[in-house]
Amino acid sequence: MKLIKNLFVIAALFTAIQVSAQTDTATTIRLVNAKNFIFNATTASPLSNMELNAVLSKMQGGIGSAGVVQLSGSQYKLTVTPDSVDAYLPYYGRSYTAPLNPNDSGIKFSSKKFSYTNTKKKKGNWVITIRPKDTRDINSLTIHVSTKGYASVTVNSNSKQSISFNGYISDPATVASK
Repeated sequence: MKLIKNLFVIAALFTAIQVSAQTDTATTIRLVNAKNFIFNATTASPLSNMELNAVLSKMQGGIGSAGVVQLSGSQYKLTVTPDSVDAYLPYYGRSYTAPLNPNDSGIKFSSKKFSYTNTKKKKGNWVITIRPKDTRDINSLTIHVSTKGYASVTVNSNSKQSISFNGYISDPATVASK
């Protein structure tokens, strides 16, 4: 019995070590400095937690505990290149204006005119601020990136409450080759 417990502990340690980093530090530095990465969202944290929790707690499975919505699949992304920013992210929270087209829900935009500010913080982390100039709804995106590639994105909108996403960044070249 003791041997089985030890084997489970060793297997758990190897699994934890294997998934501890999304990218190595050198790759993260290269992606951030080149302004060329994909942010893959894994969770969403809307600002209006009480109202959202009331709705999500009634859903089967009780998803959305503590105001965090788990995002399944890999379709929710923010793609940053030197000449464009493309977003396809969900939105949970309070909107101050309703879209005329129901397909325009969520945070979907493509911007060719934007400012990109990259600030390196202590311990090697980065704070990236993107301000699109050719979208009417999105005011700014603030991206916090760790040296291991984990990231959080906060979206500030003119017509919706702010929302934050947690996830990781990846190299567009390796994603395209898969």
